[in-house]
Amino acid sequence: LLYTLSYYYILLFSCIFTVLNISLRKIDRVKKRFVEESIETALNGHKGQRIYAKKADGDFEAHLVALSCSEPPSGFARWSLRLLADKAVELNYIESISYETIRRVLKKTKLSHGESSSG
Repeated sequence: LLYTLSYYYILLFSCIFTVLNISLRKIDRVKKRFVEESIETALNGHKGQRIYAKKADGDFEAHLVALSCSEPPSGFARWSLRLLADKAVELNYIESISYETIRRVLKKTKLSHGESSSG
């Protein structure tokens, strides 16, 4: 009886492997997640557990937009993301911020800085 069950188990996995084009190891991992956790986790994976506090609030975004529209420091033709980040910290708009966050905030506001699209 055990031999027969093992045969059908292998046959079932072979069908799943062929139809879904996934490895037997992947099938084992999904099966393990189903048994240990839930069908939802097995099918969709784990949800992100980390929760990040939003650094850039509306007040900061308004200050940043105003700063980016102002004249750049002497010696610079325009504001760079790093210059904006440093100046925002210097003016105490925010305690610390990365230039990538500056980029995301400005992208969200869709500022053109007077440049036209080449597309």
